[in-house]
Amino acid sequence: MNRGRKISGGKYHRQRKKKHYEKDTQEKIVTLGETKKRKIKVRGGHLKTILLNEKKANIMIKGKSQKAEIKNVLETPQNTFMARQNKLTKGAVIETSLGKARITNRPSQEGQINAILVD
Repeated sequence: MNRGRKISGGKYHRQRKKKHYEKDTQEKIVTLGETKKRKIKVRGGHLKTILLNEKKANIMIKGKSQKAEIKNVLETPQNTFMARQNKLTKGAVIETSLGKARITNRPSQEGQINAILVD
Protein backbone atom coordinates (compact mmCIF):
# COMPACT_ATOMS: atom_id res chain seq x y z
CA MET A 1 0.00 0.00 0.00
CA ASN A 2 1.08 3.56 -0.55
CA ARG A 3 2.18 5.19 2.67
CA GLY A 4 0.11 8.14 3.86
CA ARG A 5 -2.86 7.31 1.64
CA LYS A 6 -6.44 6.35 2.36
CA ILE A 7 -7.90 3.17 0.90
CA SER A 8 -9.62 5.36 -1.71
CA GLY A 9 -6.27 6.86 -2.75
CA GLY A 10 -6.76 10.24 -1.04
CA LYS A 11 -4.04 11.75 1.13
CA TYR A 12 -4.07 12.02 4.91
CA HIS A 13 -3.39 15.61 5.93
CA ARG A 14 -1.86 16.64 9.24
CA GLN A 15 -4.41 18.38 11.45
CA ARG A 16 -1.91 20.99 12.68
CA LYS A 17 1.82 21.65 12.87
CA LYS A 18 3.81 20.78 15.98
CA LYS A 19 4.27 23.54 18.52
CA HIS A 20 7.80 24.54 19.51
CA TYR A 21 7.67 22.68 22.85
CA GLU A 22 6.43 19.51 21.11
CA LYS A 23 9.29 19.32 18.65
CA ASP A 24 12.01 16.73 19.24
CA THR A 25 15.45 17.98 20.18
CA GLN A 26 18.73 16.43 19.15
CA GLU A 27 19.83 13.69 21.53
CA LYS A 28 22.51 14.95 23.90
CA ILE A 29 24.80 12.30 25.36
CA VAL A 30 27.43 13.43 27.85
CA THR A 31 31.00 12.36 27.12
CA LEU A 32 34.09 12.27 29.29
CA GLY A 33 36.23 15.38 28.86
CA GLU A 34 36.71 19.02 29.84
CA THR A 35 33.55 20.52 31.34
CA LYS A 36 31.21 21.94 28.71
CA LYS A 37 27.65 23.07 29.47
CA ARG A 38 24.88 24.66 27.44
CA LYS A 39 21.61 26.36 28.34
CA ILE A 40 18.52 25.59 26.30
CA LYS A 41 15.07 27.21 26.38
CA VAL A 42 12.28 24.98 27.63
CA ARG A 43 8.54 25.37 28.08
CA GLY A 44 7.33 28.10 30.42
CA GLY A 45 10.13 30.54 29.65
CA HIS A 46 12.62 28.57 31.73
CA LEU A 47 16.22 27.64 30.96
CA LYS A 48 17.65 24.15 31.39
CA THR A 49 21.40 23.63 31.86
CA ILE A 50 22.57 20.54 30.04
CA LEU A 51 25.96 18.87 30.06
CA LEU A 52 27.91 18.03 26.94
CA ASN A 53 31.26 17.02 28.52
CA GLU A 54 32.25 16.45 32.13
CA LYS A 55 35.19 15.00 34.06
CA LYS A 56 34.01 15.36 37.69
CA ALA A 57 31.18 13.67 39.58
CA ASN A 58 29.43 14.21 42.92
CA ILE A 59 29.82 10.93 44.83
CA MET A 60 27.59 10.13 47.81
CA ILE A 61 29.44 8.38 50.64
CA LYS A 62 27.39 7.63 53.79
CA GLY A 63 25.08 10.60 53.21
CA LYS A 64 27.91 13.05 52.45
CA SER A 65 28.71 14.35 48.98
CA GLN A 66 32.28 14.46 47.67
CA LYS A 67 33.67 15.54 44.30
CA ALA A 68 35.78 13.02 42.43
CA GLU A 69 37.47 12.92 39.06
CA ILE A 70 36.15 10.43 36.50
CA LYS A 71 38.92 8.31 34.99
CA ASN A 72 37.03 5.92 32.74
CA VAL A 73 33.61 4.43 31.89
CA LEU A 74 33.67 0.73 32.75
CA GLU A 75 30.23 -0.44 31.63
CA THR A 76 26.91 0.90 30.43
CA PRO A 77 23.82 -1.30 30.83
CA GLN A 78 21.93 0.29 27.91
CA ASN A 79 24.60 -0.31 25.29
CA THR A 80 28.06 -1.90 25.57
CA PHE A 81 29.46 0.31 22.82
CA MET A 82 28.67 3.48 24.79
CA ALA A 83 31.16 2.44 27.48
CA ARG A 84 33.92 2.14 24.86
CA GLN A 85 33.13 5.67 23.67
CA ASN A 86 33.18 7.05 27.27
CA LYS A 87 29.53 8.16 27.17
CA LEU A 88 28.05 9.05 30.57
CA THR A 89 24.40 8.01 31.04
CA LYS A 90 22.19 6.98 33.94
CA GLY A 91 23.20 3.58 35.31
CA ALA A 92 26.70 3.67 33.82
CA VAL A 93 29.48 2.30 36.06
CA ILE A 94 32.45 4.68 36.14
CA GLU A 95 35.95 4.49 37.57
CA THR A 96 36.71 7.49 39.79
CA SER A 97 39.50 8.62 42.07
CA LEU A 98 37.43 7.27 45.01
CA GLY A 99 36.65 3.89 43.39
CA LYS A 100 33.90 2.41 41.23
CA ALA A 101 30.63 4.35 41.17
CA ARG A 102 27.26 4.15 39.42
CA ILE A 103 25.61 7.25 37.94
CA THR A 104 22.20 7.82 39.55
CA ASN A 105 20.89 10.83 37.59
CA ARG A 106 20.46 11.88 33.97
CA PRO A 107 23.43 14.18 33.30
CA SER A 108 22.17 15.28 29.90
CA GLN A 109 19.04 16.70 31.59
CA GLU A 110 20.42 18.05 34.88
CA GLY A 111 23.80 19.68 34.22
CA GLN A 112 25.79 17.62 36.74
CA ILE A 113 26.76 14.02 37.47
CA ASN A 114 25.63 12.35 40.70
CA ALA A 115 26.81 8.86 41.60
CA ILE A 116 27.04 6.36 44.46
CA LEU A 117 29.95 4.07 45.25
CA VAL A 118 29.65 0.44 44.17
CA ASP A 119 31.30 -2.21 46.33
